[in-house]
Amino acid sequence: MDAHSYNVNVTWMDGRTGNAEAYNISVPVFFSAPPEFGGTEGFWTPEHLLVLAANSCLMSTLLALAEHNRLTLVGYRADAEGKLEKIPGQGYRFTEIVIRPLVTVQSEDDLALAEKLLAKAERLCIVANALSVPVRVDARVEVVATVTVG
Repeated sequence: MDAHSYNVNVTWMDGRTGNAEAYNISVPVFFSAPPEFGGTEGFWTPEHLLVLAANSCLMSTLLALAEHNRLTLVGYRADAEGKLEKIPGQGYRFTEIVIRPLVTVQSEDDLALAEKLLAKAERLCIVANALSVPVRVDARVEVVATVTVG
């Protein structure tokens, strides 16, 4: 069996803030509960990190698929939003994460493959598959703008 393990250590600092460290990662992550839940403004929150995990996983999966399929991407940028709602009798739950990638390719000939690989990346994203919250991808693929010299 091919298995991998990812260990993260968190240490409480004060109030509702802490830091996270992991072996072979040089930059710690400082985090807090969100301000709306008594945390400190200006820190990453577990909620942000969850949305980031889904967003960055989609990108990493697409990049691997593009490389495997010899598709050259010109650009990638994705905004993501996680919706947290209070559900009666359950407390707060993420009800949706929407990822909006904009993928840029070299030519019109690359559009169909890029769209196919985006759909496959959405299905294969490890983080999204681990979540009980629906993760939806609203993607756009564009051809890089060409500059004509007159």
